[in-house]
Amino acid sequence: MGTPKKKKKRIIFFILGGAFLFGIVLTTLYFWRLSSGIEERFAGRRWRIPSRVFSDTTLIYPGQKINRALFHAKLKNLGYRQTTQGPKTPGEVRIDASGIEMFPNKWNTGGEKEAGGPVRIQFNGKEIESIIRTDTQESIPVLELEPEELMLFFGDEREQRRLISIRQIPDHLIRAVLAAEDNRFYHHPGVDPISVARALWTNIRHGTIRQGGSTITQQLAKNYFLTPERTFSRKILELLFAFTLEFSYRKEEILEIYLNEIYFGQKGSVSINGIGEAADFYFGKPAEQLTIDESAVLAGLIKAPNRFSPYHDPKLCQVRRNQVLKAMVKEGWLSEDDFHQFSSLPIRTAGYRKYGKRAPYFMDFVYEQVSILYPRESLSSLGLSIHTTLDTQVQEAAEEALTRGLERLENRNPRLKRASSEKRLQGGIIVMQPKTGAILAMVGGRNYAESQFNRISHAARQPGSTIKPFVYVSALDELTTTSILSNDPKPYKVGGKVWIPKNYNPVAEKEMSLRWALAQSVNIATVDLAMRTGLDRIVKTLDKFHFSTPQKPYPSLALGSFEVFPLELARAYCAFGADGILPYPLSLREVMDEKGKLLKRKYMTVARCIPPAEAFLVNSMLQTAVLYGTGRHLKGMGITFPVAGKTGTTNAFRDAWFVGYTPEILALVWIGFDNGESVGLTGAEAALPVWADLMKQIPHHLSETWFRMPDDVVERDICSSSRELAVKGKCPSTVKEVFITDRIPDRFCSIHGRNNIRGMADEQKGGN
Repeated sequence: MGTPKKKKKRIIFFILGGAFLFGIVLTTLYFWRLSSGIEERFAGRRWRIPSRVFSDTTLIYPGQKINRALFHAKLKNLGYRQTTQGPKTPGEVRIDASGIEMFPNKWNTGGEKEAGGPVRIQFNGKEIESIIRTDTQESIPVLELEPEELMLFFGDEREQRRLISIRQIPDHLIRAVLAAEDNRFYHHPGVDPISVARALWTNIRHGTIRQGGSTITQQLAKNYFLTPERTFSRKILELLFAFTLEFSYRKEEILEIYLNEIYFGQKGSVSINGIGEAADFYFGKPAEQLTIDESAVLAGLIKAPNRFSPYHDPKLCQVRRNQVLKAMVKEGWLSEDDFHQFSSLPIRTAGYRKYGKRAPYFMDFVYEQVSILYPRESLSSLGLSIHTTLDTQVQEAAEEALTRGLERLENRNPRLKRASSEKRLQGGIIVMQPKTGAILAMVGGRNYAESQFNRISHAARQPGSTIKPFVYVSALDELTTTSILSNDPKPYKVGGKVWIPKNYNPVAEKEMSLRWALAQSVNIATVDLAMRTGLDRIVKTLDKFHFSTPQKPYPSLALGSFEVFPLELARAYCAFGADGILPYPLSLREVMDEKGKLLKRKYMTVARCIPPAEAFLVNSMLQTAVLYGTGRHLKGMGITFPVAGKTGTTNAFRDAWFVGYTPEILALVWIGFDNGESVGLTGAEAALPVWADLMKQIPHHLSETWFRMPDDVVERDICSSSRELAVKGKCPSTVKEVFITDRIPDRFCSIHGRNNIRGMADEQKGGN
């Protein structure tokens, strides 16, 4: 039996041993809990990646006319870097008086497009003369440029980040980061005792935390799991997390996560996170293309991004860069000769680009479409790539044309100026491809910062005379463009009251053809046509064009007394330009995940609403409206290519419209006040000049061709006096007219020839 002293020692031993074992168990459980938390955090989605919205790609080819100023701006927006030498790497460009040399970037939209090689785009005036691969001298028939980034769907953090694999990061970039932040990264278990001892001594001397001595693993632990406060308790937790990270993951995994996580500064209200986003923001290139000196700049930013930013203090940034280069020399990762070479170079950035949503009205419209497919939470976290139909050159031209047009109207008509931004003169523009319904540009108002209301998609306005082509097409299955209408005023009963339509300007003729009545936008003749055709029939025609606003069979319907949404009106006009096919407005092309896998693709949706022959006849009549009718001033505004179009003005001049189109492009312009005040100007005076200004800025969408005549449409000579089939050699003045084959007139000129001689039709065959 032991002595009391030995028993006491044994008890103490057991207590200490038990406490030790208990401590081990607690520590093990704590580390297990830490490990489980880390695993859970890293096993799922590690970051909330904002989804990106892109424009359409850009096709350029020899023979295409181009607005060089807008094209140069596009290259700048795409991040192409000016160089004085011939471009040698993707993203470089050199511009001279006669052409552009560029090395296109590679990009991904459902399948990666290779960068190819350097090309030269040679101009002949405003036209592309040739596109040549400068390394092989091969001619390129079509060059497709990558889409532009338009906006991001941010979460609450407003972090901008593009993920990059460690395999994509060049060795010199990794070495620059290690030299700047943790040169013993591959030789410590997450905590570097030497750095800790040095930091501890410094902090003890000053009585506060002056130096952290943190490794890359500790920094990652702090950023991911802890608050940024500098306390001893937080530092202990940081060490524990660092050990656990090193135990659970390989060094390459830790470094990859770190490089994608680390903060690199601000882009306005948006934070730049990760080496991939930083490479683009500061140098306009992918991380894999960074040079040694550029890599040293980014590595130097990690310590204090906003202080050492080249956009904030270029000289201090250069000092910090050279410190990193010197540290690389010390580690044996850079020679002294290379140090002297790179440390003497100036820092050439991509230029500061503050984040801002481009084409904001269009972006809101796209969000309405995308939100049907994905909730806001997914859009702000899944890193989707959303590709749209927007042509940024057309969008920029439309925004500028509307701004110039409204300012011009106010300067020439001071009565239109308003002190309040809410009451200012407004406008809207929609540009579409008639055959596909693709929206190339959308401007929903004068200033998005002042008003986010989209007048193109959400404002119901009276269309005025722009509705008349739909009245005329309703009659073309029975009448022809030479059929005679009455211009004699008649009273009509509407809701128990008498209504007498009036012409905007006096028209002397008591009778006129369909073509001339539409070209001159004659109200009385148009109502006469509507009553002859039948108002119910016109309502059914409007239904075919899918107007969502209700129309009632009143005579004033023919003059656009009901309301329409401008987007729907533009879409309806597309059917004339697309051989009678009505397209569905298309803004979204495809959605891909963060790895480039296609998730959703939108195809154009179309439906036939009128026969091709009737669409062609409307186009022909609306070309007359542009050449000789209410749109005749277009030629004086520099529009010399074939155009079909229609002006529109509503009662009391509240709304001014012009819709003009070619086989390739259609644009609608609306001008008015939100509260319905009178503009006091017609569509020809207010909207037409804006349309002309826009078209002159986007020659790459204009082939200057006319619509192909359908097989069941023929051309005949018509006597100018009688408006009947001309008699060859007898009618002194004739014009060409088009007819549907089963509605060719059988009456020859009653003034200069014989009547009702069907056999004389053979003389007209040369007019086909």
